[in-house]
Amino acid sequence: MRRTALLASATLLTALLPLGAARAAAAADDPAPVPVDRFEGEVPFAAQPAEGIFTWGGDADDPPTLALTARADAPEGEKVLTGSYDISGYGGFTHDFAADRPAHDWSAHRGVRLWWEGRNTGKKIPFEIKDGGANGEASELWTTSFADDFTGWKQIELPFTDFAYRTDYQPVGGIDQVLNLTAMWGYSLTLPVGVRGEFAMDHVELYGKADPSLRASVTTDAAVYPVKEGGTADVRVTVATTGAAPLDAPVTVAYTTDRSGSATAGKDYAPAAGTLTFPAGTASGTTRTVRVRTLKDRSAETAETIPLKLTVTGAKPPADTPQVVLDAHGLPYLDKRLPVRKRVADLVSRMSLAEKAGQMTQAERGAMTAPGDIASYALGSLLSGGGSTPTPNTPAAWAKMIDSYQLRARATRFQIPLIYGVDAVHGHNNLAGATVMPHNIGLGASRDPALAERTGEVTAAEVRATGVPWDFAPCLCVSRDERWGRAYESFGEDPALVTSMETVIRGLQGRADGRDLDRGDKVLATAKHFVGDGGTAYGSSTTGTYTIDQGVTEVTRAELEAVHLSPYRTAVDRGIGTVMPSFSSLDVVGDGRGPVKMHARADMINGVLKDRMGFEGFVISDWDGIYQLPGDRAAQVRASVNAGVDMAMVPYSYKEFTGTLLDEVKAGRVSTRRVDDAVSRILTQKFRLGLFEHPYADTRGASRIGSAAHRAVAREAAAESQVLLKNGHGLLPLSRHQKVYVAGSNADDLGNQTGGWTITWQGSSGDITKGTTILEGMREAGGRVTYSKDASASTSGYDVGVVVVGETPYAEGVGDVGNGHDLELTAADRAAVDTVCGAMKCVVLVVSGRPQLLGDLLGRTDALVASWLPGTEGEGVADVLYGRRPFTGQLPVTWPKSMSQLPINVGDAAYDPQFPFGWGLRTGTKVPKGGLDTLRALSATAKAAESAGADRQGREAVGKARLLVQQRIAATLNEATAKPFAEADRALLRGRYGEALSALTRAYRAAGR
Repeated sequence: MRRTALLASATLLTALLPLGAARAAAAADDPAPVPVDRFEGEVPFAAQPAEGIFTWGGDADDPPTLALTARADAPEGEKVLTGSYDISGYGGFTHDFAADRPAHDWSAHRGVRLWWEGRNTGKKIPFEIKDGGANGEASELWTTSFADDFTGWKQIELPFTDFAYRTDYQPVGGIDQVLNLTAMWGYSLTLPVGVRGEFAMDHVELYGKADPSLRASVTTDAAVYPVKEGGTADVRVTVATTGAAPLDAPVTVAYTTDRSGSATAGKDYAPAAGTLTFPAGTASGTTRTVRVRTLKDRSAETAETIPLKLTVTGAKPPADTPQVVLDAHGLPYLDKRLPVRKRVADLVSRMSLAEKAGQMTQAERGAMTAPGDIASYALGSLLSGGGSTPTPNTPAAWAKMIDSYQLRARATRFQIPLIYGVDAVHGHNNLAGATVMPHNIGLGASRDPALAERTGEVTAAEVRATGVPWDFAPCLCVSRDERWGRAYESFGEDPALVTSMETVIRGLQGRADGRDLDRGDKVLATAKHFVGDGGTAYGSSTTGTYTIDQGVTEVTRAELEAVHLSPYRTAVDRGIGTVMPSFSSLDVVGDGRGPVKMHARADMINGVLKDRMGFEGFVISDWDGIYQLPGDRAAQVRASVNAGVDMAMVPYSYKEFTGTLLDEVKAGRVSTRRVDDAVSRILTQKFRLGLFEHPYADTRGASRIGSAAHRAVAREAAAESQVLLKNGHGLLPLSRHQKVYVAGSNADDLGNQTGGWTITWQGSSGDITKGTTILEGMREAGGRVTYSKDASASTSGYDVGVVVVGETPYAEGVGDVGNGHDLELTAADRAAVDTVCGAMKCVVLVVSGRPQLLGDLLGRTDALVASWLPGTEGEGVADVLYGRRPFTGQLPVTWPKSMSQLPINVGDAAYDPQFPFGWGLRTGTKVPKGGLDTLRALSATAKAAESAGADRQGREAVGKARLLVQQRIAATLNEATAKPFAEADRALLRGRYGEALSALTRAYRAAGR
């Protein structure tokens, strides 16, 4: 799922005033305005630690261009800041103050203002200020926005009271979440996404006298107070001050139960009114309580609301009007004794069209205008995209955050709980300190379905313990081209391999009938991306600068069925709860339709998935995927919903989507039957998850997050994922008595070995979470290790070298080859290999999401390991290097010799790879003696086992033959030997043991020619 940058826009600007009018309105005792930027050249284009203005963006094309331009119409001075932009991800610019000088004090002023040349685009422009911390890049971020809904120059005033703490990202995890304004480090401005444009701005300055409400604020302990009918709600009202100082002036809070709610005064509750007084000198954090008593009438009812109106004098009021909510009761859908289908039917029959549309809508938590929108729009779901995390990024903060959203849903008529989703694609990878598994390509290399199930169990337990009941995993793509930036999300290039690893679904969800979903260690799983995302053609993408991701998959109907649809049949049989369509397009040869985006393919979603395969869960769109369809918003919503999309992931445009869907239904272009079907599917899963009875986080399993037991599973998975491609002179396993020289960019980099989708969408290099690097694992294994990243230290006196090279993190199309990436090792990595392998016997480990082109380096290495992206447990890699565990991994994809061979896959007519599909030398295992006679005997055993349905005996026979043949052909890999070897592995995955032995025998014979 796509993750783009998020800015939680708080409130729109409150005044757009010409300069003269603004100054005329200022009080006489206001301090003089203080310039921040005049854009006359006094602040250079530079980055920290110097003071300067610099640009940034999601990828190389996203940063805007900036210039200081002389303009006759400049509002102030002679020059203005101008720029152009064309942003697909996120981009903007920042003015940071010098890090080696004191921060600035803005606390005497009311706000910050600037001149903006409006283009009347209607777009919001997020504006951010940097409060406290060590410097501009380690400060706390506070944000607001203004609208470009005018033409020509206007002065924009942004009062500090309008700035909200940014909830989706904080560089240092947040500091005190108080806008102190006494140590300011600058500002930044984010430009609109998805449109090409130009801008001009001038003269940023501080204005006005500080608003007293910035020094004191009144909050309530919650926004919503659910109570059972007849119960009493206690609303705790607290006063807090900047710096925790006592109040310097009295604060009063007048309260009254407001009759604007759906509850009736005197019938449903006893009216309450009064005043709370906090005198001058009151300590910050002092709390008073307002009690609201509800009444019983003994009839079955939907939930009813009682707003508690607060009028605050002398301080900033709460952001929301607190609401007391009388819980819904006595209605059939609330009766957990009834079958789920009856509960669903009862609830759907009571819902309005607007409530149904809300259930079909999913928003990004960091993109909500306000948390109250959950109830206002009756939202059915929220998600955290990659990197959208609470502050601090801890299990407790996750649970608290999600519980706060579930609390908002209690203010709706039927109190339908949210279903919250995350991309936990290799563990709870958004959460710092969670157990991070190898990516799917590594699990595919393990060829261990039971282990895949256990990784799913660990992931589900850690995800659910933070309050998240839904995981956008697993990816069931069949990767057919290593140039694809998502290749590592695939278990492999063969559908039978992908299907065999779908045991992970049971690990995530439990039993296929859904009876385990309400457990505190299970989550709803998602099969993605339906269908054909792994088969897109290089150069067919039209998304930004992507080259293959989100492109076109052109296949015959037979190829579609055999390769790309096959894993989904298995997923449906395993009871998969949700399915996500692909961003890509499908072009079925001969159907006359040409390429059609999957989000609009009713023949595949309704026809194949739901009707033919019998899928009973719900279909969730990918990130804004419906808006990649042709036509206007109405056409896009209509096409996707009618094609079978049940819930739309519309991170930023949830309001627009619900409104458009309502219009389409009222116009008859989307049927109420289609809507009822979608909502019924969604509610079914919510009931199965037990969310109606237990909407809040069950944190009893939180202590197991990142536990030794969970990391042991990840360590085992890392070990089994290692593929030994070459082992000259039996160099591996190493001895702990050997002196080992370790080098390379990925030896001691946790971020690189975990890859993309780790903590953030794209992942990043460095010590980004808790774990053990490969180097640390080798040291913990007791090895006599010396480390020199660039191999600059002396190489004399060592028994063996280990050089760990490979890729840096990326995700999705950002990682496409040709989009700033290739399959070559970096010059630094090649130099490290040359230096170490030229001085001693050496092992090269390739840490990457896909095969790397080795070229002449292969001949210079004694041993070679495909380490893939092993996750946080580098000890697992050390385990096989030092022989604590044997090497058992097998290639899940073909390893090419050159770019010109791509795409290359098992079963191709021409097949001459560097290493074939299924290749993987073993250690700690005796190779059977003999030659063709042994193979003939094993062939007889394999055929008999196949006939008898004795899978274990059949696999054992093929395994023994594979060892014998692999030893024979290792030094003579060519098309004649590699092709039948790969075909044998493909036959083995399908249970065709006799065919596998025949192919291995052909490979053996070819080696002797």
